[in-house]
Amino acid sequence: MNTNLPPVLPALLLGVSLLTPCWGADELLLEATADNGDALLRDDSGGDDLLLGGGGETPAADLLTVDAPEEEASGADDTKSTAAMHQELFLEDKYPSASTCATCHPRHFREWSVSPHAYSQISPVSAAMSATMNILTNGTVGDFCFRCHSPVGGNLGEPIVRSNIDRHPAAREGITCVACHRVDAAYGRINGRLAMVEGDITSSIYGPSGNDELARVLEDDAFRVTADPEAKGRKIHGEAKRHAALSESSFCSICHDVTLINGFRAEETFSEYKNSPAAARGESCQDCHMGKEPGIAAGYDEGPAAIVGGVETKPRKLTNHMFAGPDYSVVHPGFFPHNVEAQRMASIREWLEFDHEAGWGTDAFEDSVTDDYEFPARWVSADDRYDAREIIEGQLALLGEAESARRTLLSRAYLLGDIVTEQADDSGLRFKVQVKNGTDGHNAPSGFERVVFLRVTVTDGDGEVIYRSGDLDPNGDLRDAHSAYVHNGELPLDEDLFNMQLKFVTRLLRGGEREQVLPANYSIDVQPFVRPDPRPTSLLNHPLGVRVHKKGIEANGERWPAYSVDADALTGKGPYSAKVQLIAGMIPVNLLNAVSLGGLDYGMSPRQIADRIVDGHQVLWERDVVLEEGE
Repeated sequence: MNTNLPPVLPALLLGVSLLTPCWGADELLLEATADNGDALLRDDSGGDDLLLGGGGETPAADLLTVDAPEEEASGADDTKSTAAMHQELFLEDKYPSASTCATCHPRHFREWSVSPHAYSQISPVSAAMSATMNILTNGTVGDFCFRCHSPVGGNLGEPIVRSNIDRHPAAREGITCVACHRVDAAYGRINGRLAMVEGDITSSIYGPSGNDELARVLEDDAFRVTADPEAKGRKIHGEAKRHAALSESSFCSICHDVTLINGFRAEETFSEYKNSPAAARGESCQDCHMGKEPGIAAGYDEGPAAIVGGVETKPRKLTNHMFAGPDYSVVHPGFFPHNVEAQRMASIREWLEFDHEAGWGTDAFEDSVTDDYEFPARWVSADDRYDAREIIEGQLALLGEAESARRTLLSRAYLLGDIVTEQADDSGLRFKVQVKNGTDGHNAPSGFERVVFLRVTVTDGDGEVIYRSGDLDPNGDLRDAHSAYVHNGELPLDEDLFNMQLKFVTRLLRGGEREQVLPANYSIDVQPFVRPDPRPTSLLNHPLGVRVHKKGIEANGERWPAYSVDADALTGKGPYSAKVQLIAGMIPVNLLNAVSLGGLDYGMSPRQIADRIVDGHQVLWERDVVLEEGE
């Protein structure tokens, strides 16, 4: 991260206030020892409470301000003002919230509510990344990230940098219902800038099958519905216009093929798909990611698309809106997954005060709580705590379903193959491991900064560990060049590390190159901007100053990472065995460190988020082998 720019100037140029401070006064702010001013993680505390440090002369926490509403600033409660409620109702007339759609589409809402699409704007990491990219480029990135992560927020003209707590409900829902079903044009690859048709719940929506069933529902008195916004009764859409693009892979390319304004192609999932065997067979993105089974074209379920007043519509093809993927939630389960009942019970600020990890609302806690225990005003009532606990348990169960679907998807994408021993004698051990892309639809991984790695542990006959690769440093990072512990010389570089995370490589002023985790080029100007490259980029597929180092595996491809244990590490107590684990995560902790400059939402500390990122790592495959020649 370039911390040599004037620390306050970028925020002033953006004209916005940044997100909430990302550490409390009682937490230790750790500074980096790197001579290049990069923000790093290191342990100065002598304990386990490691935190992310901010490089440069001014700590990031001193630059952050809270974009809080006036009521909260004056010490009033969380009740909305009349003007605010009227404004929200007005905006609901433009872009209905998914909570409105949930009334008649409970299955679709439930699947979507825990999906990466629903999490796209809620994520404190993506919001911080958008803010950080603007700081590092003096605002020239603009709404580039925001318009994909919050299409409603972009169309409403909301500030790019604002706490999600204060956004319009449909804006913080990310890729919400209207983000797809209020689009009436076949855009293709446009980096997420798309217009949505405005209108209240009675306005037309756009779907893959047309209007026949909706017209029948409107005419059938059993459903007791109306499409007249002025009439009494249950209001629903007046028309379902057929939009064939919704069923085509090109619809996904709107956000899943990302070319930056300087010509740099940051993500190429759709381009990879277009050149894949799956595309040649005519399989679409939807076939693998919205069907019965995550990650394979296993067909679709059938059932009613809507349940209106307890009456089901006619069965039809149903697409799954959970969109299982590598992302997972690190925020409070009170407000994610999106939950209509949870929203009615408490605001996000109030849910953040509910300590579900302490057991609030459980018999064990409530039976032992003392009279002098101080609860926040919203949670003084034990009955409210019990009601909240019931909601939380449902949320955790749904998150568990999403975790299971994610494991299923990733276990199909990444396969652990053969393990071949090439040497096993007094001179040392050498072996190689086969890792395969189990899909033929696109690279694995595909996209931005996905952590997929092998953890290899070699033990002797007594169980003593003599070799490790793919282990984590105390911050939760792999021991690569981006580990603060490796950078500071406190841990050795993992020279055998197999990690499929892509990295960005930028050309420096002095002619060398540098690997980094953010696609923001180190500008040689006094004031950094991202400018269109003045030279053709089509032949190289990237500007001359920056490129991407892809480490993923092509469709149906494989890799054979090799491992070696030197003779001086052997104990003479054979036989030697290796445990090989194929592990998938979301992002590296050091990326969180890099984007913390932009502030982290919900008052979360970097340490909290880092721990939850690591907790979300999944062991997809595991094998134990005895290292003997010929095996």
